[in-house]
Amino acid sequence: MQTSQPPINPTSPTLKNKKIRCAIYTRKSTDEKLDMEFNTLDAQREAGEAYIRSQRHEGWEIISERYDDGGFSGGNADRPALKKLMEHLRLGYIDMIVVYKIDRLTRSLYDFAKMVELFDEHNVSFVSVTQQFNTSTSMGRLTLNVLLSFAQFEREISGERIRDKIEASKKKGMWMGGPPMLGYDVVDRKLIVNKEEAEIVNLAFERFIKTSSYIKTAQYLNQQGYKTKSWTSKNNIIHQGKDWSKQSIFKLLRKQVYIGLITHKGKCYQGEHQAIISQEIWDQAHLLMKKDVPERRESISENKTPLLKGLLECGCCNSTMVANHTKKDNKRYNYYTSLNAIKNSYIFCELGNIPATEIDNIVINRVKELLNNKKALEEIYNRLVQTSPKLDRATFFRKVKNIDKIWDFLCPAEIRNIITSIIQKVTIHKDKLTIEYKEEAILKFGDL
Repeated sequence: MQTSQPPINPTSPTLKNKKIRCAIYTRKSTDEKLDMEFNTLDAQREAGEAYIRSQRHEGWEIISERYDDGGFSGGNADRPALKKLMEHLRLGYIDMIVVYKIDRLTRSLYDFAKMVELFDEHNVSFVSVTQQFNTSTSMGRLTLNVLLSFAQFEREISGERIRDKIEASKKKGMWMGGPPMLGYDVVDRKLIVNKEEAEIVNLAFERFIKTSSYIKTAQYLNQQGYKTKSWTSKNNIIHQGKDWSKQSIFKLLRKQVYIGLITHKGKCYQGEHQAIISQEIWDQAHLLMKKDVPERRESISENKTPLLKGLLECGCCNSTMVANHTKKDNKRYNYYTSLNAIKNSYIFCELGNIPATEIDNIVINRVKELLNNKKALEEIYNRLVQTSPKLDRATFFRKVKNIDKIWDFLCPAEIRNIITSIIQKVTIHKDKLTIEYKEEAILKFGDL
């Protein structure tokens, strides 16, 4: 086993003949075999303790508090023991952090950069039992960054291998996991038809074809006492079935697994499982769903209340744009105009009257573009996680994806609700339009 010389910080307690309090951090990506009497976390800690004892002459001593994260990825910093470690660091309880390997602490360059900054701020050093580096020197920092770059590269390669395996398996029609869906039970990683639930699925399709209404279909299923899928996770967490809603009916009708297909990245493959719905029933339902979209989409611009009422501001005279309308040939035309220009006739607004339908549609398209802009969403997540540390990245992007999936099938009232809830302000200039978002509100609609 390679060992490194302990990093010496100019402000280190060693130079002041004080004890160096050493915290040992351990991590394992999965919870497999953690119930064993001696597991990998124990092995990492034992190696750390042995190394600290070898530096006893330098004043190193072991902190009894354990910082063990079992079953947590190193790709992000959302780990309970790591958070406790950082909190104790801020409180001044720690002088040295010891890990078995650097990637046990983190596999993210971004997270590591923030950690090193925090270490420097509190005069805390950092050492790996199996890798030689010293965080108090520029060369040591370079070595760390190189090591971490390879750790991140290894993680990304592993991720690519997993994605390739999933894609290859789905092409063969295999079920690759996820929450169980109504109509099927998962047995030995295969989808097996649940006859009682399959009857509910058939009933939902038949009712939708008869009524052409998500709401009426949901109401009928609720009246009959039917619920959505109940299931138990691997961690024995029970997820009880819920009443049907417009959104849950919409999601059910779109699941191509019911016609015997497995989907992956927009492509369909013949599945190993048995279909519940015939292709004829599926086609009838989806023909009605497609017909329903243009009719409801067209009506959003015909609402008596323009979409951006109370949200639009003039960049010319820094005034609120108020909604107004006029009628011609028995047809209503909505528009926005500057409140200052209305109240004070001597104030000139270069924007004049702006057609409401045109601006409303631009904003709607901007919001849709945001839902597909990975870079912008990444920036939003990084800001949100500062105030909500428990916000998981995968959860955030899943919620955003959920909104994007059903956007084209929402009615005007639902689109209006989303737009007015997540937009703080829209400012219009002669040559541009800017939007300020209430970013935390995006999470509210992610479980549609």
